[in-house]
Amino acid sequence: MGMEQFINNMELISQRVEKLKGSVSTEEATKTALVLPFFSTLGYDVFNPLEFTPEFIADVGIKKGEKVDYAIMENNEPVILIECKSVNEQLTNHDSQLFRYFGTSTSKFGILTNGIEYRFFTDLEEPNKMDSKPFLMFSITDLKDAHLRELFKFTKENFNVQNISSSAYELKYVNLIRNYLNEQMEDPNEDFVKHILNHVYEGVKTKAIIERFTPTVKSTFNQMMKDKVTDKLNAALNTTGEAKIKISDKNDVESLEPAKLKNNTLEVITTPTELEAYAVIKVSLMDIISPERIHYRDNQSYFNILVDNNIRKWVVRAYLEGNNKKIVINDENKSTFSIESPMDIVNYKEALIGVVEKFV
Repeated sequence: MGMEQFINNMELISQRVEKLKGSVSTEEATKTALVLPFFSTLGYDVFNPLEFTPEFIADVGIKKGEKVDYAIMENNEPVILIECKSVNEQLTNHDSQLFRYFGTSTSKFGILTNGIEYRFFTDLEEPNKMDSKPFLMFSITDLKDAHLRELFKFTKENFNVQNISSSAYELKYVNLIRNYLNEQMEDPNEDFVKHILNHVYEGVKTKAIIERFTPTVKSTFNQMMKDKVTDKLNAALNTTGEAKIKISDKNDVESLEPAKLKNNTLEVITTPTELEAYAVIKVSLMDIISPERIHYRDNQSYFNILVDNNIRKWVVRAYLEGNNKKIVINDENKSTFSIESPMDIVNYKEALIGVVEKFV
């Protein structure tokens, strides 16, 4: 199974979980409806107890006959222990039975899951003792490219303890750093703000000063992220030969209508939301037409997508400002659809293709 096929399969699992999670209420139902299909997608024969053993016995100290939900076996030895919770339960690492079982078996990896969230553990800090923090953690309904790359290593045909262990250390701390910074961006704590002030503020860092600068640190973080997004959008679009996008201060752009007075002249400003819609449409149509033939024209009241930069070949008009976002598709009925975000345009891919077929 190649990476492309694996990604497609995981997308199907993600859709399955999204569809079924509301109708699953018990731990056993979670295992059957959500967890087993996941591991089956990784290539394991979940109905072969010699390969995927249910209720694996793990003797713990003086306790004999303790069981873990599943064990993935290799050469008659467990290499991955799996503990399942009900889909309605929150995962709490320190409550996991995996910590008790891990050191009593030959397993190098433990997986804790409720069918939606998955946490992967190993023994990076101390041999044969499971770490308190996972080196890989994700929601099956929100898989990122980085998650898929790491998860691909756990497929049956690619599983190799040494290869995974060698990359787990860096992966663990990359994820911990990312999570910490995300938390500070959302709600910077006192220690973090004080650390920043140590480098930029010469006065005494009293509690009052720290409280005063906390909103400033948060807003600066957010502005930096917005600037990064704007720079990437400009770079991506300008390299394709499009007219340069006139985006200055991102906060100003987000609070304006598409047209604004600048130097006493009415100027149309293309927003990041419109650029995102443009990118989504180009990708949606790439199987039928070269992306280089898809252009946009930004008007005062709507954002127009064209074939060959020809106004007579318009495909869709997007109205992306305000709360009532919508698109109008250039079919016979000029079909209109409400959307919440540019990504929703993907839902109307077939209708867009139908229009473009007239111009190819």
